[in-house]
Amino acid sequence: MIVVAALLVGAGLSAKADSSALLPPPPGKLYYGVYPGGVDGEEDDITLQDVIGYEKAGGRRVTWVYFSNNWYESRAFPAGTAKWIRAHGAVPYIRLMLRSENHKPGKAERTFSMEAIINGNFDEDFRAWARSAREFGTPVLVEFGTEMNGHWFGWNGKYHGGGRTDGFGDPNKADGPERFVAAWRRIVRLMRSEGANNLLWVWHPDANDHPNEAWNHFENYYPGDDVVDWVGFSCYGYLTPRDTWDPKPFRDTLDPAYRRVQKLAAGKPIIVAEFGHASGNPRQDAAEWTARALDDLLSGRWPHVIGFSWWNERWQNDNNPKHDTTMRLQDNGALAKVFSKKLSENAGKLQIKPVIGHR
Repeated sequence: MIVVAALLVGAGLSAKADSSALLPPPPGKLYYGVYPGGVDGEEDDITLQDVIGYEKAGGRRVTWVYFSNNWYESRAFPAGTAKWIRAHGAVPYIRLMLRSENHKPGKAERTFSMEAIINGNFDEDFRAWARSAREFGTPVLVEFGTEMNGHWFGWNGKYHGGGRTDGFGDPNKADGPERFVAAWRRIVRLMRSEGANNLLWVWHPDANDHPNEAWNHFENYYPGDDVVDWVGFSCYGYLTPRDTWDPKPFRDTLDPAYRRVQKLAAGKPIIVAEFGHASGNPRQDAAEWTARALDDLLSGRWPHVIGFSWWNERWQNDNNPKHDTTMRLQDNGALAKVFSKKLSENAGKLQIKPVIGHR
């Protein structure tokens, strides 16, 4: 049974919160978060100024702040970033990114492979991370294996046996996803064994499977209700100003993923962990796409969706600045106005203050 302990009040969280966890918002309410954007594209260099700039542009405070903990930089719990997020009155949401180098899409992970995790090579690192998280005390959202059904990350099954069934575990299951499941379960169990009960685990696939092959469907990567607290999805529109695939509304991406996860993990709280749309694409306007997305999110179309967060980043795609991607509200006045208008009109549906209690 879940017992609600308190609502966060004031400017920040107490560091003496006795390992309390983040609970779902009251029925009919939605949490609202952000990845506020950094400078180097590695998602671990965010600042308080990034968050304040985003909040000012969109007209609302955020519930959580999303960022990466890249293990090629440090295997330690990112206490410094987590503390200033907490002081700002928000919950840290940490992408546990077990990779040995910066963005290299489409490459196998050479150090933190699923096999190495399963074999216990990093058990002490996980335990130390969990102890630091436990000492942090207040709620933390955390995920491992972001968008695991996407070939761009080294934890995707294609790098760990793909659709083969004769190299690991159950001969009726694809080895690649099965190894991911085993690694996830090991990490979560190790961290829970250290008493890090303030960690809430988000299983975060992409809403679309890449490649769209039966063995790589996100269902195969689900590690079990006992080690997953919430489900999160990535649901993007165009990622660059030059994308040319047929445009489609946000709902056409989330609808089928939502139906699938209801069969897979019925009743689990769901968040849109990442959504965004590049500005400047002539085939589909970012502000219009986002307005419709927010309308659908705030309408109750998906009853088990309890929150959403925007990916507020910009990055370079080639040597032509006109081809750069930006999803930042600060760079697109029309987009900022959409957020400000929609969130203001639906202020009563937003649960900005995190609900804290014991699970």
